Amino acid sequence: MNKEDLEILCHSASHIMAMAVMWKYPKARLAIGPAIENGFYYDIDIEAKISPEDFGAIEEKMREIVRMNLPFAREELSIAEAKKLFAGNKYKLEIIEDLAAKGESNVSIYRMGEFFDLCRGPHLESTGRLKPDAFKLLSVAGAYWRGDSKNKQLQRIYGTAFGSKKELDEYLHMLEEAEKRDHRKLGAAMDLFHFEPEYAPGAAFWHPKGWALFQDLIAYMRSRQDAEGYVEISTPTVMNRALWETSGHWDKFAQHMYYAKVRDDDGDFAVKPVNCPGGMLYFKQGTKSYRELPMKVAEFGKVERYETSGSLFGLMRVREFTQDDAHIFCTAEQLEEESIKVVRLIMDIYRDFGFEKVRIKLSTRPDVRLGSDEVWDASERALADALLHGGYEYTVFPGEGAIYGPKLEFVLTDAIGRDWQCGTLQVDMNLPERFDLSYIDSNGEKQRPVMLHRALFGSLERFAGILIENTAGRLPLWLAPVHACVIPISDTHQEYADKVCDALSNADIKTATRGLRIEKSYSSESMQKRIREAQVAQVPYMLILGDKEAAAGTVSIRTRDGQQRNGVPLGDFIAEIGEKIASKSLEL
Repeated sequence: MNKEDLEILCHSASHIMAMAVMWKYPKARLAIGPAIENGFYYDIDIEAKISPEDFGAIEEKMREIVRMNLPFAREELSIAEAKKLFAGNKYKLEIIEDLAAKGESNVSIYRMGEFFDLCRGPHLESTGRLKPDAFKLLSVAGAYWRGDSKNKQLQRIYGTAFGSKKELDEYLHMLEEAEKRDHRKLGAAMDLFHFEPEYAPGAAFWHPKGWALFQDLIAYMRSRQDAEGYVEISTPTVMNRALWETSGHWDKFAQHMYYAKVRDDDGDFAVKPVNCPGGMLYFKQGTKSYRELPMKVAEFGKVERYETSGSLFGLMRVREFTQDDAHIFCTAEQLEEESIKVVRLIMDIYRDFGFEKVRIKLSTRPDVRLGSDEVWDASERALADALLHGGYEYTVFPGEGAIYGPKLEFVLTDAIGRDWQCGTLQVDMNLPERFDLSYIDSNGEKQRPVMLHRALFGSLERFAGILIENTAGRLPLWLAPVHACVIPISDTHQEYADKVCDALSNADIKTATRGLRIEKSYSSESMQKRIREAQVAQVPYMLILGDKEAAAGTVSIRTRDGQQRNGVPLGDFIAEIGEKIASKSLEL
């Protein structure tokens, strides 16, 4: 089933669920019930507290409606008629008022027997087209009407539907796998990070082990950028409102920004939601020559964006995050070559992290846009040719580019088939114009540079979360927060364990940030419990040390997946682990 057909199916399922809820709870008032990716939901104002224990009864009502095979009948009503029909539902009346304010004179409703709902459609021909064994209700959560915490909190019931039971079963199995891989649970078990919703909602508190992973990601990206000729800068976190007015963010993005009047004579200031304006001010310093282009300017900048509390989700959706931004200033003639280099770099980096399946989207000019058609032609051609040059397949999304330029989006598919949009490459005709950027060409004339925005991880926090879930916490050795845990069998073996730790810590092995990260497990707990704790923390190697190992200068190795090798010379283990880290092996 294609995406459009599945969306219609899920939208129809949301109406069937709403009808079933109204049968069971006649005093409920319906708000909105759209299709979403892989499912649907409906926001409902109801006094009774819905719980997963109620889902079976609601699903049975839904199957009864399916068996009735009621047609989805569309009707057009005037605004006045619609208001009369929905007189008892303030949520529908508010939607109708909004449509009227936008100049709509008629609205559409869909009927299924005696049930009706305000809706644009489209829907299935009849309720019977939904298979009775191919849908399921999944969860219920609170949701403020229209996402505004000042409004009443409704109950949002989530569900999913597919064209067959087989597709549903496959999706439910994927959800089970996703539950096992939940980065929030793994982050706690591995002692990587935690959140404090009361004091810092949407911001991660990184623990030493998690911060080691975070810094490894930065060090890796920094080394790749250095090899590509990037320079790195750091720009202020808090800047004056005037800057954000120049960039256009104040007008378009203020509702997502944190800002305050510091003092009457200083004006309004905002915490940066993006790094770009700082990069523009860096480029403006001094006169730039064409000989200095392309200029590749990178920044690992922490940004702040207000997201509603209901949308926050672990590391995947936060208010504070770090972007691996870069802005490439070049001539029009250099645009295609620089695009080729960025695409090649992005795909190479994703392979290093084990992502072999990457979908690429090319979003082209919208109806309302900045710049001439000639500039758009050149920009779109540069991005398309960069993909063709590398032999990459891509999908064109007509009209979905930004107002200031076309863009590429890179979507990773993880180990259980989920898609994650990460990297972007964006041509920008807006900011160079707004900030009056220029360089001197070979004829001594001022010219406007072409600019590329580029982010490869996107958000480092989010990419870390994706990595944790993709690997189920079994991060590759070169990224592991702890490379090995040394476990002496008893107190009499601690002296040898100290020597092993020293040898490992002093080994000439370079990770992204420093040498090997070794953990000692010298507690009074049993050896088996200490091994189990290291396995739960997803430590790649546990080195078990007893009399035989101490006498022979060897280690017994247990891996986090339970494999064991005994009597391995310590020097051989050091050489083995060093080789795997140097090669960025994805396997133990």
